[in-house]
Amino acid sequence: MLSVKIELLEALRQALEKLSPGAGSKAVFESPKVAAHGDLASTAAMQLAKPLKLNPRQLAEQLRTQLLLAPPVARWVEAIDIAGPGFLNIKLKPEAKQQIVQEVLAQAARFGNQADTGKRMLVEFVSANPTGPLHVGHGRQAALGDAICNLYQTQGWAVYREFYYNDAGVQIGTLASSTQLRARGFKPGDPEWPSGENAAAYNGDYIADIAADYLAQKTVHSDDREFTACGDLEALDDMRLFAVAYLRHEQDLDLKAFAVQFDNYYLESSLYLSGRVDAVVKKLIDAGKTFEQDGALWLKTTEYGDDKDRVMRKGDGSYTYFVPDVAYHITKWERGFEKVVNSQDTDHHGTIARVRAGLQAANVGIPKGYPDYVLHTMVRVVRGGEEVKISKRAGSYVTLRDLIEWTSKDAVRFFLLSRKPDTEYTFDVDLAVAKNNDNPVYYVQYAHARICSVLTAWGGDAGGLQQADLTPLQSPQALALLLLLAKYPDMLTAAAADFAPHDVTFYLRELAACYHSYYDAERILVADEVVKRARLALVAATAQVLHNGLAVLGVSAPQKM
Repeated sequence: MLSVKIELLEALRQALEKLSPGAGSKAVFESPKVAAHGDLASTAAMQLAKPLKLNPRQLAEQLRTQLLLAPPVARWVEAIDIAGPGFLNIKLKPEAKQQIVQEVLAQAARFGNQADTGKRMLVEFVSANPTGPLHVGHGRQAALGDAICNLYQTQGWAVYREFYYNDAGVQIGTLASSTQLRARGFKPGDPEWPSGENAAAYNGDYIADIAADYLAQKTVHSDDREFTACGDLEALDDMRLFAVAYLRHEQDLDLKAFAVQFDNYYLESSLYLSGRVDAVVKKLIDAGKTFEQDGALWLKTTEYGDDKDRVMRKGDGSYTYFVPDVAYHITKWERGFEKVVNSQDTDHHGTIARVRAGLQAANVGIPKGYPDYVLHTMVRVVRGGEEVKISKRAGSYVTLRDLIEWTSKDAVRFFLLSRKPDTEYTFDVDLAVAKNNDNPVYYVQYAHARICSVLTAWGGDAGGLQQADLTPLQSPQALALLLLLAKYPDMLTAAAADFAPHDVTFYLRELAACYHSYYDAERILVADEVVKRARLALVAATAQVLHNGLAVLGVSAPQKM
């Protein structure tokens, strides 16, 4: 059907050009809001009516007349109706809809993918400080970032995954001092342990584990480093390096359990060691975009739309957190990434204007609006009807690994992607393990497994289904399924443009429901060989699209359940 749509779009373009030279750019199809109105719709007549000073409905009549003369329309279109002030509603013949089955089966895992664009993009996500295990908020970020990468890969982009972590700053010092206290035998609640709302200490049991391994002079390995502890209680710097390496290893295990891999880990400390932060500050000063006041250095961010100017360098000589961010994003641009997406939690909302202002003030050729941001809210976890707030291991929050162990990697990914990122989300652990239709990931995976069981029971050569005669696919349920399969590529394109993996989850749930309705309406393994092969081809194509969509989300497509 995709090839059919291309032919019909060209026919529409030519018809519009005949009505008004240059109007071919209006050749776009939409999906009618009411399925009974047709399969494709065009609002071109209403868009052209005013500049051509014509009645839109009369213009729609002229457009309809031109379209009916086109060979592709005669071949594939059953009817063209005019509705309202000038809508064109197009109803396709069954054979036009049936084309999608061969297209899906021929392209298989590539179905829905666009040709390579030659464009490069970088997606930065998770980027957790190496001060503790990954929490469920990091899990939402990991699922989002990875799915956005997968979406853009389907659109022909070369995608680079990057993890940026703050291995410099106050929080790393707190990690080292907390480890040192544990190594000396103190624990939360002891008089020697920092207390109070803003106490500089990490209280989770994982700190005790770090301290024990440090005293045992163990060696830890992570994706980007290796470190052996000396065991000296007074060697605070050594303890800091060991603790960071230890937690990087722990986070590696979390990410491995979540099936997330990165192409690169970028260290905040490298921006200082390489002189990049100082170089950016000098560039901004030389450009006249800074001023000094109250002993601090300020950036004139109000010149770039911020609500007030921002401090860059405090009175004690240290930089505020957005300054290394500006230096970091300049490296992204210099590395050739024309599109950059940051997946972060909503606490970073205030950073957006400052970073973008700094990039514009640096005047290094970066376009306005660079980088893009996808901000997400935190996640509530409910188990047994009650909210779970504390993990003994972490001390104050539920970890990503807790959630995976309680449910599964697939459930966590699908659930965390099932809502818009900026909406509040409650993760129901009991629902995530339920084996019924209320559990969305189970519902979708079961549809795939159900099809696989039908194909197994048939036992024939699935490859031969590409040549099946699809004429028998005429029932309302079959035609609805065919139309929904044809929407998959456009859905992917729209989801990528909007950074909206949740659209994929909605589509998959709709496709699973459509398949279950079809399965309930028509037997597949019937005696008539032509009918049987047509129906097998349809369900095999459905399984392929379910598989492809789940892969975008990083969720498996089981053959048995």
